[in-house]
Amino acid sequence: MKNPAVVNFSIEKGSVEIREIEKPSIGEDDILLEVANVGVCGSDLHQWTSDHSWSVNYPVVLGHEFGGHIVELGSRVQGWKEGDRVVSETAAIINASSPMSRQGLYNLDPSRKGFGYGVNGAMTRFVKVPARCLHTVPDNLPFEQACLTEPCSVAYNAVVMNSHIKPGDRVIVLGPGTIGILCAVMAKLCGGQVAVVGLENDRGRLEIAKQYGCEGIIGDATEWAMKQDGLGADVIIDAAGVSATMKMALQLVRPNGHITKVGWGPQPLGISLDPLVQKNVTLQGSFSHNWPIWEKVLLLMSSGQLDVKPIIGGVWSVLDWHEAFEQMHSGKVVKSVLKPA
Repeated sequence: MKNPAVVNFSIEKGSVEIREIEKPSIGEDDILLEVANVGVCGSDLHQWTSDHSWSVNYPVVLGHEFGGHIVELGSRVQGWKEGDRVVSETAAIINASSPMSRQGLYNLDPSRKGFGYGVNGAMTRFVKVPARCLHTVPDNLPFEQACLTEPCSVAYNAVVMNSHIKPGDRVIVLGPGTIGILCAVMAKLCGGQVAVVGLENDRGRLEIAKQYGCEGIIGDATEWAMKQDGLGADVIIDAAGVSATMKMALQLVRPNGHITKVGWGPQPLGISLDPLVQKNVTLQGSFSHNWPIWEKVLLLMSSGQLDVKPIIGGVWSVLDWHEAFEQMHSGKVVKSVLKPA
């Protein structure tokens, strides 16, 4: 195959396969990127298993965590050259004139469409990218790590920007997936005392969280939450892909505490929010990221302050996408990374 791609072609469960696609044609404000590595995201898995809660433009090439080398530039692109090492943000289509975009919050533009669901993503050899999405990858940062800039930026936004953690805060992260563990890492960088909560089949992932200096808890985290003064944790980061964990968050958070919801959960909540009122708790949603966050994360990664190597469970060829997906879906690895054939 000339350009094999991992394509999600239908809403039906399991509708992902390798297809041969044409090399993209770029516009005057685009670049053509030859993909070096692309991370598998939980959202890729959700589209594969068809339990996602967002609209998808079928058929679409999956993959929005990626980096590589510029091989072609549009006629109006400035500041970049062929061969540059770059990673790309996910907001492939935005309305630059929308009120959100004008504030630099284009991640919250209602018309935003991302790689891997709105437009073709990077689980293939070449991907078309608007030049505004690019960031330089330092030479000392390998692409298999650099391609995780995106989930690291999700975590940075959730923890640093939206949770305002202070040194000494007791922080509980619900859900030891990629985003959960990276949120825990960010909370440690902010000076928090951090516990990560998972289920019995999350033992392997919790061991990785422990490598970052976090406490790993299976099941009930009440004892850890109440340990200091019996009132609960200062901050709860809900990174689980279900809605039911909100009830747990409300139980574990202290009065006047803070809950940040970053995990997607399409199920109805089905609980009373009275504890939110009674405890005077702040509930904050967190979605995506923007340009300055990416710059901060790349600096943390290249300086060694943020090490993503422990969460990478392996690198597979794009042609072996199914194994890479299964390894993540089964919980055997935290993060799978693909490399185009």
